[in-house]
Amino acid sequence: MEFGVTFQTDPPAWRVVELTRRAEALGFTHAWTFDSHILWQEPYVIHSQMLSATERITVGPFVTNPATRDPSVTASVFATLNEMFGNRTICGIGRGDSAQRVLGRKPATLGQVERAMHVIKELAEGREVDYGGTKVRIPWVRGGRLEVWMAGYGPKALSLIGRKADGFILQLADPVILEWTLKRVRDAAREAGRNPEEVKVCVAAPAYVGDDLPHQREQCRWFGGMVGNHVADLVARYGEGSEIPTALTDYIKAR
Repeated sequence: MEFGVTFQTDPPAWRVVELTRRAEALGFTHAWTFDSHILWQEPYVIHSQMLSATERITVGPFVTNPATRDPSVTASVFATLNEMFGNRTICGIGRGDSAQRVLGRKPATLGQVERAMHVIKELAEGREVDYGGTKVRIPWVRGGRLEVWMAGYGPKALSLIGRKADGFILQLADPVILEWTLKRVRDAAREAGRNPEEVKVCVAAPAYVGDDLPHQREQCRWFGGMVGNHVADLVARYGEGSEIPTALTDYIKAR
């Protein structure tokens, strides 16, 4: 088991860089940031400095999306960072809930996410892809490696993760929900002919460090609201009493 930490990219950006340096010194293996360019500062600019200030820790977005960022541009960003810092990046990706909703748009479709995962990984690792009918390859990539982990909650998203992603991101540290979601990811991987154990798992929980417990709770409340958008979409689509576990539907009752 490894431990990572995710930072909001609130100003000042150098604070995130310093916290990443401290996280590495304390043994954390991953340092993630949100990717919602209106709500928080631009992550990839900060990622370069996070990597420059450290030697081992892996850095990436938690999570990016294929709607606000063209997948070919995203692939080039990762390939550039990996060339500079030695394959120390990771791509977390999802439908782009907060990044899209703040612009008055809907999240990307799962079809868009699937195509983006393929394009980002293949280009960042130096292989050719068919990009809307045009053959494209990043010619300067040499020995690039990039894992692409996908965040999701619903049955279709979990199936896509099991079939195509290198890892599964669950932004809810609830044992019941983890058991339900992970089973679907691994079942889908098995049906696709993959080894289910090779799909890595990342479970995230909100945290706020300090001595004032009421203040900590208040500072963490936004996390549930943001994640609740995804869950509300699932309940609207599948309805209560469906295959969606009550632990997940109950999560948004007081939303």
